[in-house]
Amino acid sequence: MSVMYPTDEAGKIEELGPFCLDLSINAKPKDDKFPLIIISHGSGGGNLLYRTLAHHLACNGFIVGMPEHPFNNFNNNTLEGTVENLENRPRHINTAIDWFFDSEKFVSVLKADSISIIGHSTGGCTALAVAGGIQTSLPNESSDGKTKQINVAHNRKINSLVLLAPGTVWFKDKGALSGVDISILMLAAEKDQFIQPFHAQIVLDGVADSSKVEYKVIENAGHFSFLSPFPKFMITPEFFPAQDPVGFDREKFHNELNIEILDFLMKVK
Repeated sequence: MSVMYPTDEAGKIEELGPFCLDLSINAKPKDDKFPLIIISHGSGGGNLLYRTLAHHLACNGFIVGMPEHPFNNFNNNTLEGTVENLENRPRHINTAIDWFFDSEKFVSVLKADSISIIGHSTGGCTALAVAGGIQTSLPNESSDGKTKQINVAHNRKINSLVLLAPGTVWFKDKGALSGVDISILMLAAEKDQFIQPFHAQIVLDGVADSSKVEYKVIENAGHFSFLSPFPKFMITPEFFPAQDPVGFDREKFHNELNIEILDFLMKVK
């Protein structure tokens, strides 16, 4: 897990793999109380794909944890499309939250009653599961071809979710999301190659109180438009996570996205 957080120590441009950010590595956290945010990446993705959002939130008074889901990331994706993955992902989020509150470095600067989850794609499913949703696996995710209800520990300390092009097909059963009764910002992509509009409708129809959901469709955006902009040398036709629909400006969009998510989180913290 990578962590970004407020500090009074001066930063400098640091390399994180192929990416560069203005950071103060291992700095002392600023002396205050901050809300906690955990970001859950998409299936086969990675935690640093949301680095600019995390950096923006840390610069504005949030502690942000970015776990990399074991066996469902770009380095090792062997559990993609399995019941085990549906069971594991929410546990990773709960483990990350527990780690922060057990950490000598962070426990004294955390607000105990302000935790939010940001989830992109399958990460949106994970966020909903941790917040009280009950997943049901798809037939192809089990060796016997049967569906299975997934029982995971729900974390009642979570008070808001940000869902970015969320995959929600695992919550189609009646009542699957009735246990989710918190503020939600849900953003969908108009030209999403993978997530159809019915996924957002499952959330709107299923949560305990749909008036707590702020829902918006991003014009001309694709599924991967929610990933932080890539360095120019990575933007090639062969690397599809860096591709957007024709005419979409990812840099401009992320400036707006960071502000929109921050505004939402400031309201609910």
